[in-house]
Amino acid sequence: MPYGSLSLPARLYLLAANPAKGRVSAGMDLDVVVRACALAELAQRGFIAEVNGIVTPVLGARTGDPVLDELMELIEESRPKGWRPWMTHRSRATLAAVREGLVAGGYLRVVRVRRLGVFPGRRHELERAGYVELLQGEALAVLRRSDEDSEGADAVPVDDAALVVIASTGAVRTLVRGLDHWRYKERLEELTARAGAERAGLPEALAHLRKALKRALAARSAARDSGGGGGG
Repeated sequence: MPYGSLSLPARLYLLAANPAKGRVSAGMDLDVVVRACALAELAQRGFIAEVNGIVTPVLGARTGDPVLDELMELIEESRPKGWRPWMTHRSRATLAAVREGLVAGGYLRVVRVRRLGVFPGRRHELERAGYVELLQGEALAVLRRSDEDSEGADAVPVDDAALVVIASTGAVRTLVRGLDHWRYKERLEELTARAGAERAGLPEALAHLRKALKRALAARSAARDSGGGGGG
């Protein structure tokens, strides 16, 4: 996927967009899935690691990406946490920062609207619908390939593997629907291993991150069902 300097969380945000409508149908939990992508990218780069179940940063390390570096600072300054708490702790700040970066990069534009015809508000719309269509098509191809019609997971770039794994685990509807989680269960396990292939211990850490994402989303859903809101 030739997406230049776009980070994994930025690509995840665009992957969740509806090109026909020209905007992202954000959903209640997009912030959690975007945060999971940010954590995965930091882990792939070696800026954080899982140590005895705790997300541990390399102190003072920075990526040069504003969204990722903001999260690095937050991890450094906060009490130690495992993967699941980091899915939701101030996760909407990461989502907002991703949007701002995509606006600045020309991938989104801000449209002024009136809520209920009265209250001023903003909506983010796509500037590059064709780009998003390409991103979605290639992500689907990565997910749906089989050993019979491809070179297998080893041929997938590690960042593409991480994007597809987290988007699928996070139930991003432009990529997976219905029983797709079961249909592609083995493929997703292969892609998880591929996403962590460049660092010792990373496949296991990313597998734990996937489990944490599932649990964080389930907890959000349960909180909504009980009337608790489930905000991050």
